[in-house]
Amino acid sequence: MGIHQMPIDRNAREGGGDAPEVSSFAQKVLELLDRTEYRRCDRGEDVEDIYRLRYKAYRINDIVPDMENQSISDELDETPNVYRFGIYIDQRLVSTMRIHHVTQETPFSPSVKAFGDVVLPLLAAGDTFICPSRFASDPEWTRVYPQLAYVTLRLAGMACYYFETPYGLSTVREDHAGFYKRVYYSEQISEPRGYPGVFSKVVLYRTNAYLNRQRYYARFPFFRSTPLEQRLLFARPEGGELAPLTVLPTAKYYSDAA
Repeated sequence: MGIHQMPIDRNAREGGGDAPEVSSFAQKVLELLDRTEYRRCDRGEDVEDIYRLRYKAYRINDIVPDMENQSISDELDETPNVYRFGIYIDQRLVSTMRIHHVTQETPFSPSVKAFGDVVLPLLAAGDTFICPSRFASDPEWTRVYPQLAYVTLRLAGMACYYFETPYGLSTVREDHAGFYKRVYYSEQISEPRGYPGVFSKVVLYRTNAYLNRQRYYARFPFFRSTPLEQRLLFARPEGGELAPLTVLPTAKYYSDAA
């Protein structure tokens, strides 16, 4: 039986609520956000750069085999519901993430590809999903910035709130599942399966971004964002308009108000 969408909490989508006390860890992430830019990569050299970064990150962790072109992309990079991002610190590309907004009209994502028998009935029941994937960070800079995963994964929550989509789906390696359970309070909704081009098996996890919103913000206030930031990141440009080159994080405005 599908779990139907809950009523939208508009205060949640707009990042409302009192700003929490900022922990020392959260303060370090906020400081890194001050040096961070998000860039939606739709074409050209930016796209090629994130494809090469994927390969670099996955190969050093023995997730994928040697490839002559040292670049990783697939058919899901060209779907109508895809958003590819590069994360830059001090104008240097250090990580990347791909996000699919999955609906009954656009049922394209890694979660559908690997777990269609699980996801498609939920879509038919009226659910919609944000599906983050292809998370990759530069191995050298990950050691310098251990907070980088949180700066990158912040995009997934913003997508949920912008698209008014409560549920997030994560297709993750079994050995990475603990992170998603700890950070997103995700629940496992599938058995482990193989995935094309990946050595290890993957598992499907689901979280409810609206139900867990206050828990996220209490522990990770840097996950907050303004409607303007969400719109700049995810709105499709009108005919003739250009997408913004870079978007600056807005979480610090909530922290500064504490």
